[in-house]
Amino acid sequence: MKAKRPNPDTNLELCPDCGRETRHAVRVEIRTENPASANAAFSREPYRVAVCDVCEAESIQRMNDA
Repeated sequence: MKAKRPNPDTNLELCPDCGRETRHAVRVEIRTENPASANAAFSREPYRVAVCDVCEAESIQRMNDA
């Protein structure tokens, strides 16, 4: 069975800057949390980055917060 692709017109998120629900471009980035650390190679974590299509405000959320 084929996976369905999400409809971009129905995947809306609340934009805190716009104050309304708008479409967002969403991606996952692997970021180093402390690049100056001796363990920088081991301190990478996934982050969800969403950019509003209307006002281009960017919101970043660490994905595996405990």
